[in-house]
Amino acid sequence: MFARFRKYVPAGKRGVGERAPAPSKRRRPHNLFEAAAVYVAACAEDDQDEMDEATGWVSPEALSFGVSELACRAVIALARERDESPREVARTLLGLPRPESSPAPRET
Repeated sequence: MFARFRKYVPAGKRGVGERAPAPSKRRRPHNLFEAAAVYVAACAEDDQDEMDEATGWVSPEALSFGVSELACRAVIALARERDESPREVARTLLGLPRPESSPAPRET
């Protein structure tokens, strides 16, 4: 009964000769941005094992959000570096043609 209580009592309040509980060996959980970074890098390197590992760290929704956020940040960084608009950079990265000027609205 007192063993459970001891782990909640700060070390300075323990009696003489009592040991502190062993530290937990659990690793800290991965956050969605870590998962997204590992997943995207693994995709770029065609490393299926790393992709599978990263998908197990967070929910699919969280991974999707992280990948989207990483894509936005990457496009913004490249746009600044290239002195282009994020739209131009995104289209170039996806291999899409540069858009012509916007078509005029149709009259009805």
